[in-house]
Amino acid sequence: MKNLAVFLLFQIAAMASAQEIVTVPHKAAETVQWTGDEKEYFSALWETQVVTNTSIPTLQIFKPDPQIANGTSVIIAPGGGLYAHSIEKEGTDVANWLNQKGITAFVLKYRLVPTGEDGVKELMDLQEKVVPIVKGVLPYSIKDGINAIAYVRANAKTLGIDPLKVGFMGFSAGGSVTLGVIYNTDETTAPNFIVPIYAWTYVLEEQELPEEAPPMFMVCAADDPLMLAPTNIKLYAEWIDEGHVGELHMYARGGHGFGMQAQGKPSDKWIDRFYEWSVSEGLTIPKEAN
Repeated sequence: MKNLAVFLLFQIAAMASAQEIVTVPHKAAETVQWTGDEKEYFSALWETQVVTNTSIPTLQIFKPDPQIANGTSVIIAPGGGLYAHSIEKEGTDVANWLNQKGITAFVLKYRLVPTGEDGVKELMDLQEKVVPIVKGVLPYSIKDGINAIAYVRANAKTLGIDPLKVGFMGFSAGGSVTLGVIYNTDETTAPNFIVPIYAWTYVLEEQELPEEAPPMFMVCAADDPLMLAPTNIKLYAEWIDEGHVGELHMYARGGHGFGMQAQGKPSDKWIDRFYEWSVSEGLTIPKEAN
């Protein structure tokens, strides 16, 4: 009987911690076709959990403790070269951290390049040849980001969030999606702040910044092997030159794709710096538990 009681407690705890997953409203792609199901597995090449061959965009909803929920929300777009989602260290781990600060989080699985059994291996084999392929799918990924914002805003009351404090955070290819969102959205679907993390900027077409660009918090490492530091600095400089609110943290060491992975470097604390910035800008108002 005691063992049964313990088992039931574990089951209840598991149910309480389960996250709701919703499909993001979207139109079928006209120029891209997927075969087979979405795949999730541990990538030995990247030494992390990944999701590949995503053809249907979804949002996984992470809600904070109601006692500390402050109404701010962040949509998280993991990176992975548009061939994969680094679903833990650039997705669910980020969401769980934000929940501890009272922020509601949504992990977005946007549409990816169609792949077979191991999308990560396909990406690594192609190397620089991926850019033209990625550019064919990226517009759909960006549209998924815009539609995700629309969904979150439309359901703000049910989700317990402030529709005027919806942020968009993207890592690497997810950073491309983040920037693509602000270049292609309107007032109703524009995020209230953006957080591009080592954004893969050079897969985007050169565009003028929107006149009403939202506050931006950027993170990158000078030793990024993809040479993203110069393009991220350029974007930040343009942002500031246009009079928009921005903050850039360029770490000397960190590499690429670190996300929430601890490396024993100052870049490990990037998310703390983001939270401090969001509070200082009035985007997050901390709420203490009773």
